[in-house]
Amino acid sequence: MKTFSKSLYSALGLILVLTAPVFGQGDPKAETKTDAKEVKKVVATVDADGVQRVKILGGGYFYDPNYVVVKVNVPVELSLTKESGMTPHDFAIKAPEAGIDVAVSLDSKPQLVKFTPTKVGKYPYVCTKKLIFSKSHKDKGMEGMLEVTE
Repeated sequence: MKTFSKSLYSALGLILVLTAPVFGQGDPKAETKTDAKEVKKVVATVDADGVQRVKILGGGYFYDPNYVVVKVNVPVELSLTKESGMTPHDFAIKAPEAGIDVAVSLDSKPQLVKFTPTKVGKYPYVCTKKLIFSKSHKDKGMEGMLEVTE
């Protein structure tokens, strides 16, 4: 029985070692909240058709840019894309009081999201995904801020 238990523990250990990178455990490149995080800020400009357009890339536990500034009461169009890879990511902003309620899965093909912010303020955007035995993507640093200004 001791030999069986030893073999079982050895097999489980091997499985954990082999699957750790898949579930984000042991990935030295994965950002965490304790890492110093570079702010990549974009201030949207209003195009000739009156729409503010911003491209956001998500992946590897980041958004680029991770800080977006837009004007209140001016339509916004976000083009959301995921970098290549198998890890699923999404993009969510929940601020219905400000006319912003977005939840979309990211894909390698751009996903267009349109809304008109109606209230000045700062609204976080996050990835709501979480792999089993791992921190949430938000906890790994996949978050950003949408600032709505006058």
